[in-house]
Amino acid sequence: MRVALVSVGDELLAGDTVNTNASWLGTRLTERGADVERAVVVPDDIDEIAATIASLHDRYDAVLVTGGLGPTHDDMTMDAVARAFDRELARSDEAVEWLEAHGGYERDDLATGTTDLPSGARVLHNEAGVAPGCVVEGVYVFPGVPDEMKAMFESVAEEFTGTVEAVEFVYADEPESALLDRIEGVRERFDVSVGSYPGEHVRLKVQSASQDEVTAAADWLAEHVTLVED
Repeated sequence: MRVALVSVGDELLAGDTVNTNASWLGTRLTERGADVERAVVVPDDIDEIAATIASLHDRYDAVLVTGGLGPTHDDMTMDAVARAFDRELARSDEAVEWLEAHGGYERDDLATGTTDLPSGARVLHNEAGVAPGCVVEGVYVFPGVPDEMKAMFESVAEEFTGTVEAVEFVYADEPESALLDRIEGVRERFDVSVGSYPGEHVRLKVQSASQDEVTAAADWLAEHVTLVED
């Protein structure tokens, strides 16, 4: 399954808020075997959100959108999703009834627009907050609040599938540029992909559908690079 992530919010673009949602979703989706191939951050602008969703929907099996849910002035995501699919936006009685039964709210307690969803959308209930999410034609819409997003994602996590690949890491105490020949060598010898992530040390990520290939490749690398001492 090929997946794209869309994070909504001016605060993300301005650097006021760290986009932890995208990294968390990337980890969970990869754990389930889905291929996360794109991550995009867009401003609180209906036209921009709608155009991005429409474009990605045509190219990926699923698009996960976080942020911009609720009734306040900068919560534009549901409007944008409705626009992307040329649907009307209207109050979801199912969402209201769920909040009455499980959230302790009365209809009159909910601010106007809280439960507005694109017509025909599948409701995703918010077990950690108020504003519901939804699914429209493979586009999954989640809250931006991390606890709410995580709880909602877990309710649909089984819908994201793929080949779960084996992964091992080798930590090299050499400059990344000095490791190029070893990285090329391990790729030539084994059916694996290798990621190289420099920092205090270089973290080499060895990945494949075959655990045996990963183990053999990691062992080969460990013999041919200067390892970080424990």
